Amino acid sequence: MPINAITNNFAPNAIEQPIKPNLHNTTPYKAQESFATELKQAIAEVNNQQIQSDNLTQKLINGENVELHQVMIASQKAGVTLSATMEVRNKVIDAYQEIMRMSV
Repeated sequence: MPINAITNNFAPNAIEQPIKPNLHNTTPYKAQESFATELKQAIAEVNNQQIQSDNLTQKLINGENVELHQVMIASQKAGVTLSATMEVRNKVIDAYQEIMRMSV
């Protein structure tokens, strides 16, 4: 099958364009509220990963019917999400400190 036959199946409009935020109607309060909501959701997701990992580990210790690979995957997911969260936190603190060092 030639490449042209494959590419002709895709319409140019089928590719999604990134959504541009509407900055004209955004107030500082709305931006702060949106950021706080996103931050809470991200932390809740990290917490859920940790809880799921702990639950699976506890089931494995108690001898329940849980596969070892499921426990290890959940543990790794929890570890990676926590590490990523800590790195983001460190970058935010660094950015805050850099802003505080700026002279006005």
